[in-house]
Amino acid sequence: MIRPVKKLIRATEVTEGAGVTVRRTIGTPALRSLDPFLMFDHFGSSDPDEYIAGFPPHPHRGFVTFTYMLDGHMEHQDSMGNRGDLRAGGAQWMKAASGVIHSEMPRQGDGLMRGFQLWINLPAAEKMADPAYQEFSPQAIPEVRQGPVRVRLLAGKYGGRCGVVDDPHSDMHYLDIALEPGAEFALPLAGNYAAFVYVYEGSAAAGGSELPPHSLAVLGEGDEIRVGAGPGGARFVCVAGCPIGEEVVQYGPFVMNTREEIEQAIREYQSGQLVKKKAAMTGK
Repeated sequence: MIRPVKKLIRATEVTEGAGVTVRRTIGTPALRSLDPFLMFDHFGSSDPDEYIAGFPPHPHRGFVTFTYMLDGHMEHQDSMGNRGDLRAGGAQWMKAASGVIHSEMPRQGDGLMRGFQLWINLPAAEKMADPAYQEFSPQAIPEVRQGPVRVRLLAGKYGGRCGVVDDPHSDMHYLDIALEPGAEFALPLAGNYAAFVYVYEGSAAAGGSELPPHSLAVLGEGDEIRVGAGPGGARFVCVAGCPIGEEVVQYGPFVMNTREEIEQAIREYQSGQLVKKKAAMTGK
C-alpha cells in the first residue's frame, strides 16, 4: 500500500543563531513534532549578510542534531574539542545526549549557503549518555543512479547500498533525491515508521497530493513511499524513523522527559556544568 499524504505543512520563517533566517516545518505550531523527529529546518541564501553571523556557541542536551549541507561551507566546533569542516554535500551527526556546547559558523564571504538541520529525539535511557560525533565528507556518501532517478544515501538502505550515518535509536532513513521531469521514486518502508518528504526544488506529487516547493508532507500508513516529479523535475529529501513513544518535555535546546530534568539542564548550563564528557568522533 502506497503511503498517502496525511498532512501538508508549509514552511514558516524563523530567526535562529545570530540572525539567520530558516524555513521551519517540524517544530512549528502546525507540527510540533513527528516522533522521533523534533525539528526540521531548511536554511538557504545567496546573500552573505543573511548568513555570515552563523550559529555562535549554544547548548544542546537530550537529542541528536543532523546537519546536511547542499551548498556552502561551515565550520563546526564544540566544547569537547571536536572541529569539523562541513562542505557542500557533507553531513554531520552529533549526539548531544548529556550535554554539548557547539557552534556552526560560515567559512565563506559570498555565494550560496544552503542545507538542512534535523533534530532527532533520544530515548530516556540515552538522554544522559556520553555524547558522540560523526562527520562525513561529500565523497563518502553513496550515490545511486537508476535512469532518471538519483539518490544520495545519507542513512538507511536503497538500491542495494547503505548510507553512512548510523542513528541506532531511530533507525533513521535520510535520502536526498533528484528526479528528472515525470520520473518516479519508490522506497519500501515498514508501516510503523514515521516518514516525511520535503520538496526544495521543482514540484512533486505523493499519494495523489501535490507537493509544492518548501512544503513538508507527513506521510500516512502504508508499506511504500512513492513520489513523482512534476514537469520541471524535483529535488527533495525523504526521511523516516522508528517512533520512540515516550513523553517529550522541551525547553529550547533541551529535550528531556520531565520538567524536573529540564530545570536541572538549565541550572547546569547556567553554572557551567552542562558538559559532562568529551565525545568520540568518527567519520570519513
